[in-house]
Amino acid sequence: MRDPGDIYELTAEAASVPEGLNLVAGLTGFADAGGAVAQSTEYLLGNLTHTLIASFDADVLLDYRARRPIIYFDRDHLTGYQPPVLRLYLAHDEIGQPFLLLSGFEPDFRWEQFTAAVVEIGKRFRVAATTWVHAIPMPVPHTRPIGVTVSGTRSDLIEGMSVWRPHTQVPSNVLHLVELRLHESGAAVVGFVLLVPHYLADTEFPAAALSALESTSAATGLIFPTDQLREQNRDFINRIDEQVRENPELAKLVGTLEERYDTYMEGSSVRSPLTDEDGELPSADEIAAELENFLATRRSRDDGTGA
Repeated sequence: MRDPGDIYELTAEAASVPEGLNLVAGLTGFADAGGAVAQSTEYLLGNLTHTLIASFDADVLLDYRARRPIIYFDRDHLTGYQPPVLRLYLAHDEIGQPFLLLSGFEPDFRWEQFTAAVVEIGKRFRVAATTWVHAIPMPVPHTRPIGVTVSGTRSDLIEGMSVWRPHTQVPSNVLHLVELRLHESGAAVVGFVLLVPHYLADTEFPAAALSALESTSAATGLIFPTDQLREQNRDFINRIDEQVRENPELAKLVGTLEERYDTYMEGSSVRSPLTDEDGELPSADEIAAELENFLATRRSRDDGTGA
């Protein structure tokens, strides 16, 4: 196999990356139902401080004929060429916790070399765990929470969050191969497949992006700002609900999906790690109290006064 280092280049800032961080990955390409990965990674890069750590060689990894780059035609000349990018960043969450973020296009070529490169990067920075997100269309209603299928080495997340555990063959994403190789090497890794309503798969469904961020938080403890996404999702759901009310056939479809979903979930013991024993979300005051307690504990440890 070719040298993994041939397809990426580290920046000077890579030398200052602390060891033991979480690596979060989301790549777009083959399938991204509801725009979950595209929206969530764009949201993170748009709302969190981040520094470029590594760039991958698009000329080696991308089939330009299948995914044409965008260029702007300005009356009589060309400008604004936008090449696809696949990059690794050092980012910081809402409370300053650092993590690595791998985002961009899913490679069309050299999957084994790219996978070896990700594994190599993980070893270089002594990554604590790798978490990645994918999204597929499923016959489920938009009026219910987005479910996930969980894989990898985190049995607690699999038991606590995975609502669908099939025995099946599926077309793979390159991050499936990354997960497989990390699992084989004994590294910690978890993958989330979001189950997005099939009739919203071709839209930018904000709830899908929220689910991607919440799943990542459950695996890593990272805290992301989501107020803007939640507001967008409320507006989106209101528009969908209005269309459902005005279309009897669509209303019947959603009602049937709701019945099937509820029947299936009655036999499931899975409970979201973000809810309490009664299935209720914590209040804003409770979240604030927990965050204040976390920060106080962290400060005491940094000061050497805590355990």
